Amino acid sequence: MTPTRILVLNSGSSSVKYQLLDMADGKRLAVGLAERIGEDTSALTHHPLGTGGDKRRHECRLADHDAALKAVAGELSADGIGLDSPELAAIGHRVVHGGLRFTEPTLIDDAVLKEIERLVPVAPLHNPANITGIRTAQRLRPDLPQVAVFDTAFHSSMPEHAARYAIDVRTADEHRIRRYGFHGTSHAYVSRKTAELLGKDPSEVNVIVLHLGNGASASAVRGGLCVDTSMGLTPLEGLVMGTRSGDIDPAVVFHLGRVAGMGTDEVDELLNKRSGLVGLCGENDMREIRRRIDEGDAAAKLAFDIYIHRLKKYIGAYYAVLGTVDAVVFTAGVGENAAPVREAAVAGLDQLGLAVDAELNTAPGDAARLISPASARVKVGIVPTDEELEIAEQTYALVTAR
Repeated sequence: MTPTRILVLNSGSSSVKYQLLDMADGKRLAVGLAERIGEDTSALTHHPLGTGGDKRRHECRLADHDAALKAVAGELSADGIGLDSPELAAIGHRVVHGGLRFTEPTLIDDAVLKEIERLVPVAPLHNPANITGIRTAQRLRPDLPQVAVFDTAFHSSMPEHAARYAIDVRTADEHRIRRYGFHGTSHAYVSRKTAELLGKDPSEVNVIVLHLGNGASASAVRGGLCVDTSMGLTPLEGLVMGTRSGDIDPAVVFHLGRVAGMGTDEVDELLNKRSGLVGLCGENDMREIRRRIDEGDAAAKLAFDIYIHRLKKYIGAYYAVLGTVDAVVFTAGVGENAAPVREAAVAGLDQLGLAVDAELNTAPGDAARLISPASARVKVGIVPTDEELEIAEQTYALVTAR
């Protein structure tokens, strides 16, 4: 029997998200989350979808990622789908930064791990946690193929004029300073599903993808290839996000050092953790912001307006980059669920052929769907992202091709 199951791991600094999928039919057998790893009180939530069992949640102490993954393995074993199963073909890992070298899903060996480690300076918040998850999984199943799927890979098709910053070339090359982009697995999946929604091949359509969650990014996809994206060297550039500033004059960093005496680490924390929506109004949950707006809260209204203004600028910019656009699609937590964001983002863009149908925009639904009027020149849609499925598909394709 050929193994067809893929375990997908997304290891954060204090959490591990996981899904077990059977690629024979694409069904999820289990999903779960280990959180607050290393803290006094951790938690593991496990949902055995394949058996139809109830969701289980355990309050426990998970001292490290090794303990967390062993607990995950125990939950899977309890459902008869453990890590020791001969039906498991590989483990697919989300790795945030792959630099210029990794532009495809990659079988992990010592050399690959060393290169991922070398990229830690440009992804200090993400790559170390990804590495920890990989090493832990290797200890648990040393015989099993481990595959890295990189957030940056989909954006590697950007032309040099989009990827380069206008700084001294030798300095940029020496320190690997360029625009890499992130959320690539989501942008790849959503742009492909958008083409399916339009009844066309990905090579035939131009799409603007708006991945709007706590982290947010936009991409311009021409014929299935990314030609520009809003995030850059790090996930800080681009759109206004939950706690990140997005685009900002770089001289702000120097100014804060001179007039406020702030060090590099302080400015880093300010721009990554105390900016964006939470910096503007003290809240990064779009549902709460909308509730406050309805109650007349001026700070929440301004935060929303700044968020939409930046989003609209990127829609216009990527429209210009692509020349012709077949669809603008919203995805991720905010993009899929916040109808007021979708409505405001395209409001006033009628001359670009963009509009939403009020009834379609507010109608509940979990499937990919169009929310623009039937007569719209450019389609507007909602395409739920599925990064875990994308990672699983890329992992399975790699290991079965060996």
